[in-house]
Amino acid sequence: MLHITESAAEQLRSLAAERGLADTQALRLSVERGGCAGLQYGMEVGAQQSGDDVHEAHGARVFVDAAAREHLEDCTLDYKDDLAGAGFRIINPRAVRSCGCGTSFEPAPTTP
Repeated sequence: MLHITESAAEQLRSLAAERGLADTQALRLSVERGGCAGLQYGMEVGAQQSGDDVHEAHGARVFVDAAAREHLEDCTLDYKDDLAGAGFRIINPRAVRSCGCGTSFEPAPTTP
C-alpha cells in the first residue's frame, strides 16, 4: 500500500483544481531504470492504465503503475516546500541507497 500524507493530498487536490482534471485523471507513479542509484521514480498526471493500483487518502487519488507496485509497497508520497525546493517526494523505507536529489534509489535485494 502507498501512503499519502495530508500535505501531498492537499497539493494533489490543488493540482486537480488548477488543471481542471477529470475524475479519471490523477498523479501516476512509476519506476524506471536510470538515475544515479539504479532506479528512478516517474511522476506524471494522467489516466489510470490497465493494471494500475489506485490509492486514495485525504480526498486525493494516486495511480501506481503495475510494474512499480513492488518498489512502491509501503512507501509514502509526501509534498515539501522548503529551501531544497518544492515538489512531491517518495519516502521509501526499502531503499538501501538514494541519491541526494531523492529521485533515484537502489532497492533492497529480494529474497526468494
